[in-house]
Amino acid sequence: MEEALTPFYEVNEALVAMGAEKLNLCMQCGMCAGSCPWRVVDGPFNIRRLIRMAQLGVEGYESDDILYGCTTCNKCVLKCPRGVTIIDVVKAMRAMIAETGAIPGVLKTATGSVHSNGNPWSEPSEKRTAWMEGLDVPTFDESKEYFLFVCCTSAYDARSQKIAKAMVKVLNAAGISFGVIGEEERCCAESMRKIGDEELFMNTAQKNIDLYKDKGVKKIITTSPHCYYTFTQEYPELGGEFEVVHYTQLLAGLLEEGKLKLSGTLDKKVTYHDPCYLGRHSEVYDEPRALINAVTGDNLVEMKNIRKDSLCCGAGGGRLWMETKPEWRFSDVRIHEACDTGASILATACPYCISMLEDSRKTTNKENEIEIKDISELIAEAL
Repeated sequence: MEEALTPFYEVNEALVAMGAEKLNLCMQCGMCAGSCPWRVVDGPFNIRRLIRMAQLGVEGYESDDILYGCTTCNKCVLKCPRGVTIIDVVKAMRAMIAETGAIPGVLKTATGSVHSNGNPWSEPSEKRTAWMEGLDVPTFDESKEYFLFVCCTSAYDARSQKIAKAMVKVLNAAGISFGVIGEEERCCAESMRKIGDEELFMNTAQKNIDLYKDKGVKKIITTSPHCYYTFTQEYPELGGEFEVVHYTQLLAGLLEEGKLKLSGTLDKKVTYHDPCYLGRHSEVYDEPRALINAVTGDNLVEMKNIRKDSLCCGAGGGRLWMETKPEWRFSDVRIHEACDTGASILATACPYCISMLEDSRKTTNKENEIEIKDISELIAEAL
């Protein structure tokens, strides 16, 4: 009997050692599965089942839509009555699989690109500054107050580059002292850690920390909530102590102080999608709404599910690079929720969310009904 149970103990203890310390606190109440966005679309992923498989050391959870179905949205963590850090359990399970080289092929492409190119988009590092063409973007040095870290998505994706350009326009208009480092920049690697490649995360993060310190970086502005999360909650463990703000926090403060002046308001109804890593993970809820109200003359209309109950777009935890069947796309549901408000613009503050919502706007045939905008773009229009 003892011999038959050996694999269970080995797997369970290995997961705990890899960061799933609270795995065995789970009492299988089902609160996690009940709050999971997969429940909304009746998909194949069940976080309660996955946790149970981890507790029992059961194999067979490696498929794309089981182990890699979790978007790390954090809703289950906030609901868990036992305080189980469920994302840490998922991350540990993925790390165990990553050590065997068995992660999904599309995610191997992303991690391999971060390793060789410094970004997950299979683009050369020399193209990281292509979005700056035609713009006067300062180079960061110690005379600048802020280092503007433009995430990989906004550096390489054509749609998302509009966010980076809008940020430059707004920061210049507000008289903010900032600069970018340029081609030496690498991915923050937050998603690489959630995919399970812990070694890649650690190596990339340490290189970033060393680079920033060498350049004299003290304060960082991020365009992505994912970068904001990892800079504030993960880099400090490695000695990366920087003062970090998500751009919505900075701009809301500047607006309140009168340092950011708008020339007028947009005569449109706008609804707001809370990104998981800005809202549930980082508790930034009010600043984005303050900016939207300022830009629209208090014409923000809320969707049914907002703030900590906001519906995930489906891109976190590496899902941005994975294919999801149309009937399982959370972002499709979100588009319908946005349209139900009567708003003509669905605004958010995350490049991942922009990508998913733009795709869903097309697949749901709502292109003529609603626009997808980042808040930075709305502010830039109202200057």
